[in-house]
Amino acid sequence: MDQSLLSSRAIMGMYFARLEANPGMPWVNAVANMFTSDQASETYGFLGQSPAMREWIGGRQAKGLAVNSVLVTNRHFEATLEIAKRDARRDKTPQILARVQDLADRSVSHWASLLSTLILAGPTTACYDGQYYYDTDHSEGTSGSQSNSISCDISAVPGAGSDNTVTAPNITQMQYAILQGITSILGFKDDRGEPMNESARSFTVLVPAGLYMNAMAAVSSINAASALQNFNPATVGMEIDIQMNPRLTWTDKFAVFRKDSPIKGLIRQTEQEVELKAKAEGSEFEFDNDAWQFGVDAWRNVAYGYWQRTCLVTMI
Repeated sequence: MDQSLLSSRAIMGMYFARLEANPGMPWVNAVANMFTSDQASETYGFLGQSPAMREWIGGRQAKGLAVNSVLVTNRHFEATLEIAKRDARRDKTPQILARVQDLADRSVSHWASLLSTLILAGPTTACYDGQYYYDTDHSEGTSGSQSNSISCDISAVPGAGSDNTVTAPNITQMQYAILQGITSILGFKDDRGEPMNESARSFTVLVPAGLYMNAMAAVSSINAASALQNFNPATVGMEIDIQMNPRLTWTDKFAVFRKDSPIKGLIRQTEQEVELKAKAEGSEFEFDNDAWQFGVDAWRNVAYGYWQRTCLVTMI
């Protein structure tokens, strides 16, 4: 064999080295739980909340649990890279390395892709309670009607200038909109009418690329000249993390997620993690095509969890 030929083992080594160096999108773990699966599908029960403490009058009053669920079916995903042997032999620049690293990066970012699609579909796709995930009239038990899809009139913010728009809000307007989303999450009640997020102190704000700089400036600034002057999340015991998601196609909206809850707003389910397979030296494919193929595949899926852990904010 030509000793200058890049081996399939070397190519696979490039893939795994890149995997170790790429931790994935930081917001994925913040907004979604990971659950393992050992069958074709899994059913997740949303059983409502335990009753609050009450004064003991007239004996115990046992409360049952609500029965709602969501079925998550595992799906099979793949990506395959083909490399001609002549390219492996002639490559004097790291072109193959770049392609292999890109394959690794795409396998890591697949969760972000699936979750982003789920988030974008939130205003038109039902979750466990039968309502759209982002909706204005969620209701369970004695919670009353609740909205996790709100409109925020940024023109009403004190000091708002006429030259600012919903696609380019100023610092104060962006602060106001983010706080409106957080306030909504803090106010959500469970099926018993009890506050569901009263202990929440840590939030992730997912913004499209066009709003990233505005959102970063809004959270980091403590000198905005408005009613929110000297706003600093740390002074009120909150952590607000801004994360840009270029997969979001919004221009005038963003999503706020509570990230310090054990049960989050979205679900990731994995039956089989990403596996790398190859048809390379000595294979029938190499004989017939004078090329190698490197494929990755996984069994997984995503779904909506608690809508009460997130709020979609549309600036108007």
